[in-house]
This record gives sequence, structure tokens and C-alpha cells, in this order.
Amino acid sequence: MNQYEIAVLYHPDLEIDLEKATKKVEKIITDNGGKVINADNWGKRKLAYAIAGQDYAVYVIYTIEVAGASVAKIESTLNITDEVIRFLITRPDLKAIAKAEADKAEKAKKAAERSEKDDSSDNEDS
Repeated sequence: MNQYEIAVLYHPDLEIDLEKATKKVEKIITDNGGKVINADNWGKRKLAYAIAGQDYAVYVIYTIEVAGASVAKIESTLNITDEVIRFLITRPDLKAIAKAEADKAEKAKKAAERSEKDDSSDNEDS
């Protein structure tokens, strides 16, 4: 099973009743042997250009685990789903994400050490 991210742009009129549309997309994923790990709703955002006559869309980012062979089936089903105006399926670079998190933790550790040194030197001056 591979990990994928799916960015789905829903029709902006669905903002009020988005639950039914998200359940439909999650069912498409699970019916094709996938498992939804996380769903992150970004809310209604302005599009860079009009898509299907719409200037806004509701963004939802899904993190899923699914076999590579099932991705094409999910794509073809999302293409004919009325609630979805656009989608993008990508495979995240897990090594790069782990490296970025490690670098961030290292920088935070160094910043904490610097602030402790600054605090101790301020106390000596008093």
C-alpha cells in the first residue's frame, strides 16, 4: 500500500452541506481498497482562475493509503463526480518530509539553547 495525497476542489455551493460530498469521495476511496488516514478541510478559497464558471471552491486535502493499481480507478470515478470540480492525486516524498521535520526540530533545539545562554548572561549582569 502506498501513501497518496488527494487535493479535491468541491463546488462552492456545497460549503454548507459538505458532509455528504466528503462521504461520497471517502466511499470512492474505500470502495477501491483504500484507507483515508486524514482529511484536512481548508474551507472556501478563491481560485487563481475560474474553473467550470466558479471563482471559489472548497478545498479538502485527503491523505490516503491505497494500492498503486487502484489510483486509476479512483481518478476515473472522481472525473465523473458532480460535486468535484477539480482534483489532484500526488505521492508525497516521505523522506523529504522526515528530513524537513528533523531540520526543524534541530533549529528549535539550537534556538532554545541560545535563549538559555542569553537568559543566563542577563542574570549575571544584574
